[in-house]
Amino acid sequence: MFLMNKLLIVDDNEEVRRQLKWGLSRGNYELLLARNGEEALKMFKKSSPRVVTLDLGLPPDENGVSEGLRCLSEMLRYNPLAKVIVITGNEEHGAALEAVTYGAYDYYKKPIDLSELKVIVERAFHLQRLEEENRSLRGSSGNGIVGDCQSMQMVFEQIRKVANSDVPVLITGESGTGKELVAKAIHHRSARARHEMVSINCGAIPENLLESELFGYEKGAYTGAVKTTKGKVEFADKGTLFLDEIGEMPLSLQVKLLRFLQEMVITRVGGREDIKVDTRIIAATNINIESAMADNRFREDLYYRIGVVNIVLPPLRDRGSDLMLLANYFLKSVSGGSGARRFGEEAVMSILNHDWPGNIRELENRVKRAVIMASGAEILPEDLGLKVGGNYRRRLAEEDVTLKEARNMLERDIVEQALERYSGNIVKAAQAIGVSRPTFYDLMNKHNLKSEGR
Repeated sequence: MFLMNKLLIVDDNEEVRRQLKWGLSRGNYELLLARNGEEALKMFKKSSPRVVTLDLGLPPDENGVSEGLRCLSEMLRYNPLAKVIVITGNEEHGAALEAVTYGAYDYYKKPIDLSELKVIVERAFHLQRLEEENRSLRGSSGNGIVGDCQSMQMVFEQIRKVANSDVPVLITGESGTGKELVAKAIHHRSARARHEMVSINCGAIPENLLESELFGYEKGAYTGAVKTTKGKVEFADKGTLFLDEIGEMPLSLQVKLLRFLQEMVITRVGGREDIKVDTRIIAATNINIESAMADNRFREDLYYRIGVVNIVLPPLRDRGSDLMLLANYFLKSVSGGSGARRFGEEAVMSILNHDWPGNIRELENRVKRAVIMASGAEILPEDLGLKVGGNYRRRLAEEDVTLKEARNMLERDIVEQALERYSGNIVKAAQAIGVSRPTFYDLMNKHNLKSEGR
């Protein structure tokens, strides 16, 4: 049965609700209407709409934004992946930008032009569909392959294309980028999913034992070989063999692996019988394979056998807005989906400023640490084991500031840091902090920031 996309419209003005209902009813949406924050939150938790349009001026603060911001915070605490589009009056421009720092997907100023708002809503649903599809790639791997940046979209497309073929795949990327998760995603989407994916880390087993681990051994092959034992390759028959850190495999074994790939036949250590094995090979490495071939540490002919398709995983520092998407995903997973914890503004800034040498694995571990170490509902940089730095921190230590001034300082620092990190490239900087390009320009104008990349 086809399920319509749920869109929650929150506005205390009956005429505006009627206008939006009429204008958006022609889209493929199941419309939910709420007059105030309490109604909106009940509907949000009951129906889990993917996208929300939220008027910031809600009762009992129709002339302010406190109730709208409270509602926004509660929604995103319950579901950090929801796309909330805040709608404001012209005089509430600063509040709209503040809502973006709270986690709003985008904002729109009144008076409402339905054709423009439709585009924003459709784009929000499109992003939600991508996220849903990305989550479907997780299979039973436990930790998710989550991402919306362009480089990860290319990875997902490659996974879809290679899954149902039997060609060998080589996955490359820095340590902690999720290479084994990609291998599992390929296996679970393939025709071999009913059988095992057998993994072996070629760099973690001593050279004198690796051959026996891969190909097995016959009884009496060496001292201690008291019975005939199958190797990983045989156990992967009809399934998938994942060779992790293949770049660390000794040259002597590379020759034997090449023979297996050419003939799909193995011989156990100490044996004479050829054993046919039907398995699909997926390999991974974090070394520069071209350099290894140039240094004669890796066979070129083996590279061309295992790298029929090469999937390159980007480091986390190059994945822009995926940083907070992943951070919130791990936070929700570790917290059991309760929404009891959230990242404070300083924690967000510390996450965006960190280089993440350990990539996704480091981020997941720091979030786990933060959930244990946090004293309250709001996670601080020190809970993550990170530092904020920047003008924001220094000024807070040197002078008394209001909460509004502190938020403005933080906002300016985040935008300025993004501009520096991406050398003035507005598209990448906007993606990095999770806002649209027009919103990023508004933030630059608000804080009088310039960029050569404009």
